[in-house]
Amino acid sequence: MNLKHLFNILSAALLVLASVAHIPSVSAQGNVYYVATDGVDAPERGTASQPWRTITYALDRVPDGSTILVRPGDYVGRVRLRGNFTQGVVVRSESPYRARLRNTADKVITTYDGCRGVTLEGFDIAHGGSGAVALVVHVDGGGVEGRVTNLTLYNNVIHDSYNNDILKINNGATHITVRGNMFYNQAGSDEHIDVNSVKDIVIEDNVFFNDFAGSGRTNSNNTSAYVVVKDSNGTDDWVLGSERVTIRRNVFLNWEGSTGYGFVQIGEDGTANYEAVNVLVENNLMLGNSSNTMRSPIGVMGSRDVTFRHNTVVGNLPSYAFAMRLYRYGDNQPNQNIRFYNNIWSDPTGTMGAYGSTANDFSDTPPGQTTSFTLDRNLYWNGGAAIPYDSSELVNYTDDARRIVADPLLGSQAGLVIPRWNPTTGQFADGSTTIRQAFERLVTRYGAPAAGSPAIGAADPTQSPADDILGQPRSAPDIGAFEFQPSLQLRGAPANRAIFLRWTVNTTLPVTSTWRISYSGPPGDQLSPITGIISPTRAYTLTGLTNYTWYTVTLNAMVGSTPFLTDTVRVMPTDIFVYLPIVLKEY
Repeated sequence: MNLKHLFNILSAALLVLASVAHIPSVSAQGNVYYVATDGVDAPERGTASQPWRTITYALDRVPDGSTILVRPGDYVGRVRLRGNFTQGVVVRSESPYRARLRNTADKVITTYDGCRGVTLEGFDIAHGGSGAVALVVHVDGGGVEGRVTNLTLYNNVIHDSYNNDILKINNGATHITVRGNMFYNQAGSDEHIDVNSVKDIVIEDNVFFNDFAGSGRTNSNNTSAYVVVKDSNGTDDWVLGSERVTIRRNVFLNWEGSTGYGFVQIGEDGTANYEAVNVLVENNLMLGNSSNTMRSPIGVMGSRDVTFRHNTVVGNLPSYAFAMRLYRYGDNQPNQNIRFYNNIWSDPTGTMGAYGSTANDFSDTPPGQTTSFTLDRNLYWNGGAAIPYDSSELVNYTDDARRIVADPLLGSQAGLVIPRWNPTTGQFADGSTTIRQAFERLVTRYGAPAAGSPAIGAADPTQSPADDILGQPRSAPDIGAFEFQPSLQLRGAPANRAIFLRWTVNTTLPVTSTWRISYSGPPGDQLSPITGIISPTRAYTLTGLTNYTWYTVTLNAMVGSTPFLTDTVRVMPTDIFVYLPIVLKEY
């Protein structure tokens, strides 16, 4: 066989292989399947051009590791999250918040058939209106260990229950994560999230508020906590007392509930067993912007080993107790080992814990109802007025031997906009287009201390998490939920006869601003100062410098000839890199 003939045979074979590779198939889409309101639930469908009709049908048919994209539209009826997926399956609204899950005749979402390894992402989920059956979303573990586990609710707007809780997680479910969602408007004496007889639950990066008028509903001031952790059913399932529950990096605001509850309630039903054990509440921002009176932002009842650290409670916050309520009820055992570290409690109006014409009040903590507590290295501020003290209460701010009493310099809540979702405009009421954007706006406007705040660098690092409410790392940790970030941070790295400069900006620069770099030390190729550097610039290299000589480099943001931001580093250029280079930061 000559080479020409062999070449022709190989070419033909390659053409055949290429044509086979382009035969359309579902698997060729990389395990991506589709659901649409005009789809049909039939086995051969699920493609972009021939979608299925329901999420439940899709979950029954996709392989492990798949993604199910749900197109915009209204999906009315119950969604049954089910299936056993080791790698995990993501069910995602193709356009965030544009796929709307609704039901009035039944719950909107359930896990009654067992569920492992499912993520539900990007939906608008609510009851269809009045007359609905109880619960919007029900994550029910079925009383059996491992029956419902490794389930994530992410980036959903979950709202407007007309009967009971918005989300109930109960009956032995485990490893459930509720991340980056927005919750508002439960019904009656119930919650946004009821965490009930479960283990290993994480509630993080969410926004919680109520705004009944915005949904055309009447606020009866009869709703309960935004999040409750408890155990209502005793030994009916394999869990006795909810355990290992983490509530972190959330924003709570706009209280419209009853005077018996607050944002977070640990224990509620007065049972003889500890209702919750090993609960961590950290890095949360609790805004007292509402004129409605609550009992206290944090309540603990019949529970043990509960830690509150690095939370910021700020605002007028009309309440029976501004900081905490520790108590027992019914058959409860006394609370045990309740700890408060590195928190901010700040009422700039000077009415800490007051409502109506009542006197100020720091805590509701009857003696004998809590056997052990710790109050350490917190910051307290009552607008310059005295922090409330009551000798009849178990806990007073004076129990904190390392307390700081000073203004944390947090932003005013005047003009705060409740960021509810508006499907007509495709935006949240504050102008945000994502939940995360709304979350970050609330944090940076109302939870970030200004430069010079006494909270900065003042926390006990042995009781600090690795990050803050925005996920920013903590080094010399600040008290409260937010770790202060300087408006300008300059960094310098040494090189041979050069210094590489990079900087970050944590503020908005005027359009007309420029940068100026000046340095002290032997002159280089660029003479000091270097001016007129355009404002978008974030890096610059100084060259022609003298090795083994310290240079002090200062960066200024300028408007005209006036500097308004400044940072400085000290760097030694070198041509030897056997050892780690030395860069000194000046403060």
